[in-house]
Amino acid sequence: MSSDDVTYEVIDHVAVITLDAPERRNTITPQMLDAIAQQLLRAEQDQDVRCVVLTGAGTVFCAGLDLASTAKGEGMLDGGGSESSPPPGELPLRDIPPIVLHKMDTPTICALNGGAAGYGLDVALGCDIRIAHPSVKLAAVFTKRAILPESGGTWLLPRLVGWARASEILFAGKTLTAEEAVEIGLVNRIVDADKVLDEAMDLATEIAANAPLAVRATKRMMRHAATENFEDHVQRQFLGLLPLMRTKDFREGAMAYMEKRPPDFQGR
Repeated sequence: MSSDDVTYEVIDHVAVITLDAPERRNTITPQMLDAIAQQLLRAEQDQDVRCVVLTGAGTVFCAGLDLASTAKGEGMLDGGGSESSPPPGELPLRDIPPIVLHKMDTPTICALNGGAAGYGLDVALGCDIRIAHPSVKLAAVFTKRAILPESGGTWLLPRLVGWARASEILFAGKTLTAEEAVEIGLVNRIVDADKVLDEAMDLATEIAANAPLAVRATKRMMRHAATENFEDHVQRQFLGLLPLMRTKDFREGAMAYMEKRPPDFQGR
C-alpha cells in the first residue's frame, strides 16, 4: 500500500518503507514528511514488525527537501502544508521523521540505494545502521546553501563520527564518498549496487530472528546511555533486565540452547 509517495510493506517481520518519488529524486514534500513519520510510527506500533528497512526508489535515496514546494510557500519547515511557514522560534514541535527514528525502539536500517543530501542525509543518519553501494555519496552541503542541518544532523553526526570529523564535514559542507563514509564509521558496509536492499533485508531478518523484546530493550538502553552516567545506566539496565527474565521468550531461549536448536521467539 502507498501514501503520498511513500510505500509500506511487511515481509517476514521486517517493515520496508520506501521513498517512492524517483522522478524528483525522492525529494521530500510536506505531505511526505507526514507520510514517512506515520509509516515509521505504524511499524513501531505493529507487534509483528521486528526491524525496519528504509530505502528509496530509483537511483537516489533522497536529495533533500522539495525546493519547489518550499518556493510555493507550502510550509516545508512545519511540514503542515500551510500558506506560509511560521517565523523562526515559533515552529511547532512535531514528530518529523528523524525525531520518530530517534524515539523508536524498533531497529532501523537505511538501505542507501543512492545518494543522500540535506534532509535526506539527516534521515539516513537517524537510522541505526546504514548500507550503501560504492557510488553512493553523502552530501552535508548545508553551509554551501546558507542553512544548517534541518533536523538533527548537528546532534547525530558528532555522536557518530566524533566532534572533530563532524566539524570538518559540516563546516566545510563536504560530500563524502561511500568509501570515506565507511572509513569513519558513518556507513556500516558497502555492497554491489544491486545487492543493497538484499543485504539490508538479510541483516534485518537476522535481527528479527532474535528475541524482539530484548532487541527493543537493548536499543532503548543504548539511547538512554547517551545522557546517563555509568552508575545510573547500570542501575537502569538491571531494572530493564528483570521483566525480560519473566518472559516466555527468555524460557524459550534457555530451552533452545539446552536442546541445541534455533529458538522460536514470539515477543511475549
